[in-house]
Amino acid sequence: MSSTMTSTVAVKEKPVSYDINLSYIVATAEERTRLEKGTPYPQYLPTWDPVWFDPLPPFEFSDPALRADPSKTTLLGSATKQSEITPGMGTILEGLDLSTLTDVGKDELALLVSERKIVVIPAQDKFLDQGPAAQQEFMNHFGKPNYQPVSGSIKGLPGFHIIHRDGNKEELNNFFSQKTTSCLWHQDVSYERQPPGYVMLGLLQGPQVGGDTIFAATDEAYKRLSPSFRSMIDPIKAVHSSLNMINHTKALGGLVRKDPVQSVHPLVRVHPVTGQRSIFINGEFITGFQGFKEPEFKALSDFLLDHILKGHDFQARVRWQPKTIVIFDNRSTIHSAIVDYFDEETGAKPRHIFRLAAMAEVPTPVNQ
Repeated sequence: MSSTMTSTVAVKEKPVSYDINLSYIVATAEERTRLEKGTPYPQYLPTWDPVWFDPLPPFEFSDPALRADPSKTTLLGSATKQSEITPGMGTILEGLDLSTLTDVGKDELALLVSERKIVVIPAQDKFLDQGPAAQQEFMNHFGKPNYQPVSGSIKGLPGFHIIHRDGNKEELNNFFSQKTTSCLWHQDVSYERQPPGYVMLGLLQGPQVGGDTIFAATDEAYKRLSPSFRSMIDPIKAVHSSLNMINHTKALGGLVRKDPVQSVHPLVRVHPVTGQRSIFINGEFITGFQGFKEPEFKALSDFLLDHILKGHDFQARVRWQPKTIVIFDNRSTIHSAIVDYFDEETGAKPRHIFRLAAMAEVPTPVNQ
C-alpha cells in the first residue's frame, strides 16, 4: 500500500431501537432535571438501579378469577356506568374507585378481564395519588410481580416498567429513518416460564390525541382458522427468549439486570378461566418452533401474525385519557402501542405511562 494512501475503518453505529417505546439509556443529571420539571408525577420517572435479578423460581398460581362470583355484584355495583369498546372485547367501567376495591371486587375484576380481555377504568385520581407502592400491592393480588430486566423502573419498586417520552426528536427521526411503523405486536414478558396473566397500564400524562394502544383477540383469531389448520398448529411448541432484547440493550449501552431467559410454550394455549384456546405468538420474543426449519418457522409465524394483525373485526383500540387505568388479559390478547403523537419540529409530546405485570400459570397446552 502506498504511503500516501490511508485506510478508512467504518465506525459501527449503535443499532436503531427495535421498540421505540422503551428507554434503554440512563438519563443524565441534566435530562433528569428537565424531566422532573415537565411532569406532575416525578415519583414515576424512570431510574436505573444497578440491581440484579435471579431467575424467578417456579411457584403455585391460583387465578383470582376462579374465586369470583359470576354475577360480579361487588365490582359492577361499585361502577356508575358500564359500556363496551366492541361487541367482542373491551369494557369501560366509569365511577369505579380502585383505591377502595375489596379483595372480592378484585377477584371479580380478574373474571371480567378474563371474559372481556380489556377493562378500562378512567378518572383514577385517588388510586394514583396513593403512589407506586399501593399500585404494586394492588397488582400483587393478581400474581407475582415481574421485574423488568431492561429499561427504566422506580427505585425500590422494580416491578414498575416506566415508559416516558418527552421530545426525543433525534431518536424518533433515527427510528423512522429505518422503520416503517412504530407498531410491535407482542404479549408482555412471554419468555418467562410463567408469563403474566394480568397486566396493568396507567397513564399519568399524555397527549390530547394519539398514543393509543391496540389489542387483538388471539382466541377469536384461533376460531377463524379452519379445523384442519387448528389441528395442525395445536401441538406446536414455540421457543420464547429475551436474548435479543438483552443483547440489544447491551449494544445501546443500557443497563441489564438479568440473564437472558428462554422458555418453550405451546403455540396454542388454553385459558384457565374461560377454557378458550388462543394463539400464543408475538413478533418480539419468539425465536423458532421446535422441530421446524427456519424457513418453515418464518412462513408459519408470518402467516399467523398477518392473520391476527389484519383481523380488525377482532381488535379493539383503547384511546387514552390521563389518569386512566387499563387492565388486560395477556393470555388471550396481543397488543401494540402506537407512536403517532409527534411532529418533525418538536419531537414527541409528553407521554408518561407505567406497566405492572402479574406473573401467572405455566401456559397450558391443548389436550393436557
